[in-house]
Amino acid sequence: MFAKKPSGNRLKAPAPPPRAAERAGPRTRLGFKSWRDQHLYSLFSSLGRLLAKPWATALTALVMGLALALPLLFLILLDNARGLSGGWQDAREITVFLKPSVDAAGSAALAQRLQARADVAAVKQTTPEQGLEEFRAMSGFADALDVLQFNPLPHVLIVTPRESRGSDEPAVLAELRRDAGVDLVQYDAAWRRRLGAILGLSQRSVLVLAGLLALATLLVVGNTVRLDIQSRAEEIAVMQLIGASPGFVRRPFLYTGIWYGLFSGAFALVVVLGVQWALAAPVNQLLESYDHRFVLHGLSPLAAASVPLLSAVLGWLGAMLATARHLAEAHPE
Repeated sequence: MFAKKPSGNRLKAPAPPPRAAERAGPRTRLGFKSWRDQHLYSLFSSLGRLLAKPWATALTALVMGLALALPLLFLILLDNARGLSGGWQDAREITVFLKPSVDAAGSAALAQRLQARADVAAVKQTTPEQGLEEFRAMSGFADALDVLQFNPLPHVLIVTPRESRGSDEPAVLAELRRDAGVDLVQYDAAWRRRLGAILGLSQRSVLVLAGLLALATLLVVGNTVRLDIQSRAEEIAVMQLIGASPGFVRRPFLYTGIWYGLFSGAFALVVVLGVQWALAAPVNQLLESYDHRFVLHGLSPLAAASVPLLSAVLGWLGAMLATARHLAEAHPE
C-alpha cells in the first residue's frame, strides 16, 4: 500500500492565551495616561479661570490670607514669650540674703550645712564683692557706685532644691526662714505658677482662634466654589447628560480650592514677613537696652513651608464640601 504523504498544511497547536498582565497592560497604561491628562487639564484650566478674573481672585485670597496670618502672628508672639520666660519657668533656685553681720565663715558654714541635706541639689555662694561687680555690670550705675565708701551688699546663697512631687514649696524653705542669720528668703514659686498658667491660657486661646479662622477660611472657599458652580450649572448639566462621572465634574472645582489655598497661604506669609519687617527697628532698640540678652525669632523654615500646604488642604476641603452638596442636590437619590 502506498504510504500516505504528510500534508504540507499541518495544523498548528493553538497559541496559549495571553496572560492577564499582558492583556491588561496596554489598557492599564492607557487608563493611567488618561487619568493623568485629565488631572493636568483640570489643574491648569482651573488656574486659567482664576487668572482670568484677577481682582476677584486676589481679593478672595487676600481675605483668606489675613485670616491665616492672625494666628501665625499670635503663635510667633507666644513662642517668643515662652522663650523669654523659659528661665523663669525652669528656675527653682531659692535666693537667701544673709544679715550684714554674717561674715564669710558664717556664710560658708550655712552653705555646708545646706549642702549636706538630701533635698538640696546645689548651693552657690556669692560674696558682697561679687554681687557688687555683677550689679555694676548690669545696672549701668558704675560711676555712682564708685562714690560708695563701703559695700552695702550682704552675702547671698543660691540654693537649688531637688525636684519633689509633694508640696509646692520645698522643705528647706521653712528652715531657711527660721534661721537666725537669714535676713530675706526669695522664692517666687507662686509667680512662676501664675506665669505658667498665663502662657497655657494664651496657647489655648491661640489654638481656638486658629481653629475659628481656619473654619472661616474653609467657608470662604466653599462659598466661592459654590458661586462658581452656580455660574456653570448649565455646563455641568450637559456634562452629566453625556455621562460625566461625579469625579470628573468635581475635579476642576477641587483644584480651584487648592489654588485658592495656595494663594492665601502665600499672602499670609507675606503679611507675617511684612509685620516682622515693620517691627524690626523698634524691637532692635528694645533689645539694645537689654544688651541683646534676648533673641527674638520668627517662623522657622519648616513652619513657613507648611503654611501653604495646610491652606491648600483647607481650600481642597472647602471645595469638596461645596461640590458634594451640589451633586447631592442634583442627584438626591
